[in-house]
Amino acid sequence: MSLETPAQSQAEALPVGTPRLHLIIFAVLLVLLLIAPFVLYPVFLMKVLCFALFASALNLLLGFGGLLSFGHAAFFGSASYITAYAAKDWGLSPELAILLGTAAAAVLGLGIGALAIRRQGIYFAMVTLAFAQMVFFFAVKAPFTGGEDGIQAVPRGHLFGFIDLSSDLTLYFVVLVIAFGGLLGIYRIIHSPFGQVLKAIRDNEPRLISLGYKVQRYKLAVFVMSATLAGLAGATKALVFQLASLTDVYWTMSGEVVLMTLLGGMGTVFGPLVGAAALVTMENYFAGLGAWVTVLQGVIFVASVLLFREGIVGVIARLTKKSL
Repeated sequence: MSLETPAQSQAEALPVGTPRLHLIIFAVLLVLLLIAPFVLYPVFLMKVLCFALFASALNLLLGFGGLLSFGHAAFFGSASYITAYAAKDWGLSPELAILLGTAAAAVLGLGIGALAIRRQGIYFAMVTLAFAQMVFFFAVKAPFTGGEDGIQAVPRGHLFGFIDLSSDLTLYFVVLVIAFGGLLGIYRIIHSPFGQVLKAIRDNEPRLISLGYKVQRYKLAVFVMSATLAGLAGATKALVFQLASLTDVYWTMSGEVVLMTLLGGMGTVFGPLVGAAALVTMENYFAGLGAWVTVLQGVIFVASVLLFREGIVGVIARLTKKSL
């Protein structure tokens, strides 16, 4: 499907570049992540990476496309289930299982997105939530999903037939490559002519329509991209925890990733990473509080909306006058 429009030349004239500051931050982040598993628990770090990719995928849609989805758990969870089933019951290698799960999320995103983009604002959000609930009930009733037990004891297998992923440390570096590659891909998208047009649609959709852009095509394209990357995060998570469960497709998962994006900084490059790290850390170290963790998340959400709507990274960017 071509995204070329009569006004394509104007998109090409928009600034496209790679700020040096962003490259430095990515380099420092990579060095820290390479050292981190020798200091912190690798499984915890892998969870942070998976959710950082998930939050960044939603941020691509919400922060740069202006489309709020309450149904991204459908893509995250469906990829998790497909990957787990393919690895356990079909005996596929981890790379093929992840690709299959990611592809399933992309196809699901295409179907849901084609219908959801017909509406705007809260109606768009409610449509995505409705479809996500359909996926949830399918996961409950389908014979291959394991119902409330989910799919457990998913084998990690051997990557490309010779890299044994049974070791947490080995798997960590594989997850790091997947997550970091996904983050760089998102960064390239938002700094491409397509990304510039996407941000223009977010800021002033009627003007872009008047210029001749096929706005609906751009919306569908970014929706599918976001769904695919969310699926990649879910597929990777299934191998990390060797489990696909109803939690992955439940509506609270969608709410949680929205909170990560808002807390870190919607529409920023590094905000979702900070938000994901903060919430995953809180859930990990305050797990003993039980249901009070949810109350604490609610307080954080209210504080984020009322006190610093730009998020953590957004506030830092405003104070330093740097694009982050």
